[in-house]
Amino acid sequence: MPRSTAVICVFCAALFILSSPSAWAQLRCVDAEGEAAIMNNDRPSARMEAVARAKWHAIEQALGVDVKAGSYVSDFALVEDVMKTQVGGSVKKFRILSQTEKDSVLTARINACVEPKKAQEAIASELALNSGIAVFIPARKPQGTTGEDVFEETNILSENLIGRLTEQHYRVVDVAPTHALAAAEIEKAMRSGSTLAVRSMLYKFLSNIAVIGRTDYTVSTKKGEDIGYGLYMPFNNVTVRLTYRMVVRNKKTGNMEILSAGTEQGKGIRNSVEDAAAVALKDVADKVIPKILDKAAQYLQGNVKRIRVKIAGVKDIETNIDIKGILQNIVWVSEVEELKMGEFIVAYPENSVYLANSIKQKGNFTVDNFTPYSLTLSYRP
Repeated sequence: MPRSTAVICVFCAALFILSSPSAWAQLRCVDAEGEAAIMNNDRPSARMEAVARAKWHAIEQALGVDVKAGSYVSDFALVEDVMKTQVGGSVKKFRILSQTEKDSVLTARINACVEPKKAQEAIASELALNSGIAVFIPARKPQGTTGEDVFEETNILSENLIGRLTEQHYRVVDVAPTHALAAAEIEKAMRSGSTLAVRSMLYKFLSNIAVIGRTDYTVSTKKGEDIGYGLYMPFNNVTVRLTYRMVVRNKKTGNMEILSAGTEQGKGIRNSVEDAAAVALKDVADKVIPKILDKAAQYLQGNVKRIRVKIAGVKDIETNIDIKGILQNIVWVSEVEELKMGEFIVAYPENSVYLANSIKQKGNFTVDNFTPYSLTLSYRP
């Protein structure tokens, strides 16, 4: 075959590949903005930070996730490293559309092309918080006038569970207000055992644990009902039944695994059916919440990592003791072991980048470097 013909054939093949739907489907191009404060008139640094944050926002748009970069880290050096080492590769190309300044804030607008599959894998596997829990337990109410099932997506059980989890310093996502999932989908998932909808929910909210379930109730005895011997029931007696699962996502395989599953029931007696159902739902909450908290704690402890933290600038025992105290008081740190002056092993269930950020927020610390299992910082009294 002549060389010119071969070149033309290769060119035609390239056009065919690029024009095929599967090739284009791998990238999604979106416009996104990022902001950064201009410190000490250092516009190049502000521009770099604004672009990095814009890339993050582009990834959010491409995936539809609801967690912002600021939820992870507030220090730009860490955001920049996360972008470079963990999710940056999913932004295949970008160009700056505009750059504006107002009140010492630089805003960069970019067009970025993101590879959704790679971005999803990176965010889900590297950045998801082990202690992030998504909660969705709709309660089925009596049939409405149309005969259709009516679901109360925010109810006594879900609110009490979210409150108790928050007290234990878990990052909790109440899925109900976001309308990301319909109660009917959870109903279907519970009946069929399918976890597709749940997997989508975990990806969307960057959680590793989901507590899903459904409640139903029956009127065991109606008010005024003949209960024998010439007696009539003075109240409505309602039984509420909960079926639930705690589902976790395996970081390595991406598959759903059932951490815990069970049923619980409670009873309530009141004048109205609604009030009796509310009392019964509270009874269910009192019984099941301790079980869920125990399972979450066991899972968290099973995922604890031992991170070596080395802090330069520690010159005396008193400072070393103070820093150990600071480390012990960081949320989710379960143990701090002293190795030598300024060097510790910290038991922590999260990505090391969150530990680095937590330490930095205590003041007088500068993050020099971090890896999944080590941190290097400097301390300046």
